[in-house]
Amino acid sequence: MPELPLLRLAMWSGPRNISTAMMRSWGNRADTMVVDEPLYAFYLKATGKNHPMAQEIITSGETDWRKVAAGLTTKEVGQDNKHARIHYQKHMTHHLLPEVDRSWLANLTHCFLIRDPAEVIASYLRKNEEMSFEDLGFGQQAEIFDWVKERSGKTPPVIDARDVLQNPERSLRLLCRAVEVEFDLAMLSWPPGLRASDGVWAKHWYHEVAQSTGFAPYRAERAVVPAPWREIEARCRECYERLSSFRLG
Repeated sequence: MPELPLLRLAMWSGPRNISTAMMRSWGNRADTMVVDEPLYAFYLKATGKNHPMAQEIITSGETDWRKVAAGLTTKEVGQDNKHARIHYQKHMTHHLLPEVDRSWLANLTHCFLIRDPAEVIASYLRKNEEMSFEDLGFGQQAEIFDWVKERSGKTPPVIDARDVLQNPERSLRLLCRAVEVEFDLAMLSWPPGLRASDGVWAKHWYHEVAQSTGFAPYRAERAVVPAPWREIEARCRECYERLSSFRLG
């Protein structure tokens, strides 16, 4: 019986979402290997953004986007993952800078993780009050979605963080069906702790995820965006609502 081809699954999210928990979910499958924000080192070197651990991330990562793209689209999985049939790629949309040629994206299967912009902005401001529209990734997410949709002739799957937290199994079943893989109950829970596959930045950012053993329950709370950032929220919401109209379920 011939082996199934490797599914290279790119999940595009903005910051302050459940993207790391989603990576844990897929990484807990026996048939899946994961890669954590492979364009981050390139992004930091190209933009000079003053992120925590920026120099360590640049030093430990690949800063040539062309080499990153080649690794994500053409290389075989490592010997330690020889049974993997899914290569799950956790991407931040704002890491895909305008100067990066998009043609390599045609070799991936894409899905999109969205979150209400008021919740994203409120969470972001608790970490950093220096925030621009571009830092939140909504515009880039819409651009990547449009690129994929236009070139594939199909609507890529979109899932909302709120839907996932309210009913993880239903959302993940819908997503698996959309990308044509069998749902695995292992996606609903995972052992606590950090992983070798985590980015070097995990020790700074992944404290909550490292303690988790599954998706946290959704906490309904009204996020209030302070006045100085409401114009940014409005721009983000336009992108969010357009993608939300395509969300699974």
